[in-house]
Amino acid sequence: MKTKALYSILLMMSFSLMSFTCSDDDDVNNQDNSQEIAQIQTTVESGDWIVTSYIDSGTDETNDFNGYTFTFETNGSLTATNGNTTYNGTWSVTDSNSNDDSPDSDIDFNISFPVPDDHDFDDLNDDWDIISHSNNMISLRDVSGGDGSVDTLIFERN
Repeated sequence: MKTKALYSILLMMSFSLMSFTCSDDDDVNNQDNSQEIAQIQTTVESGDWIVTSYIDSGTDETNDFNGYTFTFETNGSLTATNGNTTYNGTWSVTDSNSNDDSPDSDIDFNISFPVPDDHDFDDLNDDWDIISHSNNMISLRDVSGGDGSVDTLIFERN
């Protein structure tokens, strides 16, 4: 009886020690991205932007957005206009808290235009990973969850 009790105690202590010494490699990144998010928002809200590069799965489709000026408003609205045609959508910058071990940022640049699936502007609808950003440029990337194809999108201040 004493042996069983001793083994039970040792077993419980072993599990307790294991729970303290094991690490979880899938822990969510606890980095606070709020300052960087605020900086990105402030940057894109000041001024007009143009698409200087859009590569869709290896195909250059930048010309689909030639002549359009993009305005990112503080209320989350997004306007793309070329003088004759205007498309209204929404945008945001969010912390994805992703633990996908991607070298890309865990900050997403979200774009949504309410257009049909076969419309050029539907290609912009996504939660883009921010690759880099400055006062005059924001570089975005998306890896398809289906086939792993990569799209890149670059906006530059107009």
